[in-house]
Amino acid sequence: MTAELAVAIPVVVLVLVACLAGLSAAVDQVRCVDAARLGSRAAARGDSPGSVHDLARRGAPDGAVVTVARRGGEAVVTVRAQVGGWGGVVPPWSVSATARTPVEEGPRG
Repeated sequence: MTAELAVAIPVVVLVLVACLAGLSAAVDQVRCVDAARLGSRAAARGDSPGSVHDLARRGAPDGAVVTVARRGGEAVVTVRAQVGGWGGVVPPWSVSATARTPVEEGPRG
């Protein structure tokens, strides 16, 4: 029984770490989506690119890269982040999200 327990405990711990890494990645994916949407809406209403970038970075995971562009009549914001890599136990991978919002034309009111 002791040998089986000695093998089972590390496997259970490894599975738990993998599950926690997956959950963390899912949370960071949602944060990327929210940050991209927030930045895209701000860019569409005419905020400055620097302001849009800062706004999206505040909602994004730590170390995320934010790109802001205008393509045609759309404001496009992409947020990319590296997640995982917990002490070399789980390899790191990327999560990203892109949001497109039609640019508002003319005065608001």
